Amino acid sequence: MNVTITPSTARGRITAPPSKSMAHRLLIAGALSPESEIRNLAWSEDIKATLSCLQALGAQVKTDGNTVRIGGLSPAAIQSKETLYCRESGSTLRFLIPLCLLSSAPITLTGEERLMQRPLGVYSDLCAQNGLRFEQEGNVLTVCGPLVGGNFTVPGDISSQFITGLLFALPLAEQDSIIRIVGNTESRPYIDLTLKTLTDFGVILYGMDNSLLIPGRQTYRARTLTVEGDWSNAAFLEAFNLFDGEVTVDGLDEYSPQGDRVYRDLFAQLDGNDTRPIDLSDCPDLAPILFAVAAAKNGGEFVGTARLKIKESDRAVAMQTQLQKFGIAVTVQDDRVIVHKGTLRTPNAPLDAHNDHRIAMALSVLCSLVGGEIVGAEAVAKSYPAFFDDIRKLGIEAQKRDF
Repeated sequence: MNVTITPSTARGRITAPPSKSMAHRLLIAGALSPESEIRNLAWSEDIKATLSCLQALGAQVKTDGNTVRIGGLSPAAIQSKETLYCRESGSTLRFLIPLCLLSSAPITLTGEERLMQRPLGVYSDLCAQNGLRFEQEGNVLTVCGPLVGGNFTVPGDISSQFITGLLFALPLAEQDSIIRIVGNTESRPYIDLTLKTLTDFGVILYGMDNSLLIPGRQTYRARTLTVEGDWSNAAFLEAFNLFDGEVTVDGLDEYSPQGDRVYRDLFAQLDGNDTRPIDLSDCPDLAPILFAVAAAKNGGEFVGTARLKIKESDRAVAMQTQLQKFGIAVTVQDDRVIVHKGTLRTPNAPLDAHNDHRIAMALSVLCSLVGGEIVGAEAVAKSYPAFFDDIRKLGIEAQKRDF
């Protein structure tokens, strides 16, 4: 799908889409309970991936609109199942691997090529150290347990998703466990989201410095919970306010543990004369929209960017190539990105979303200023399928063209 956007201004009220990060977690915890009701889901591609994989593993699922009743999954009792197709969802793959390892049956997971190229070394090492099967051949991964608990050392600077995956599985293991996080813990707010979810479902954990003690043989309680609004995607909507827009985003919890709620402070920094580097270690998903805002404002310097290369695209390089089409120079280093101050112009070529939802949405904000065509704009379906419909409701002139 191509989307052509002409210069226009966003005004109005809109409800934030449901949080993809919270939806993944609530669905998994709900699946591990006797039966829970999860409300206010958005059917993004990533959430469809998690739900279909849970169902393939044995969870009982009943869907009614944007509500799901789910439960009854017992990982230790899983037999060999059909291949779990994780689509392009890193959360689905990394959250479910430890649950699969609770079973003594071999389980196969697969996904799109870009997903299966993303690092899984933390789990590979864990399996090697504990005598568990972990075999990856191309886009196909087969794992086999049982994971019984114990002591696990996990690097904190690769991805919080590995820690989250272990946190879901280890309360169900036969033995007590300790997760020791070494090095700097990046994306810590995402771990906090997981800890909140586990607590909501009655799971007991204990924190000690950089360690987490998880008693084994626990059960997940049944709950009825509503997915809160998504601060990550709300950032793209509120970015219009920096360019004469008047958008109010409803449905956001001001006390949410979602780390991306910091975008308002970071927008203010980019909009002013504050030249301090912005550290993206805890909020890498904000990188595309922050780079876009910097390009249209005063430029900016960003650190903690090393992990951007292992997202849906190499986000620093992807934004560098697309911002060049707007006449903005970008310097990409190992752990630093500099968006140089310049004059935004109408792109000199069609823009490429790089099959990345956040790239597509960030480019849309810039196109609302100077116009432009985005190729591969259907990538927004990964997290925010209604994005283009929503910004059109706000007054952005966006014309979709399907092929």
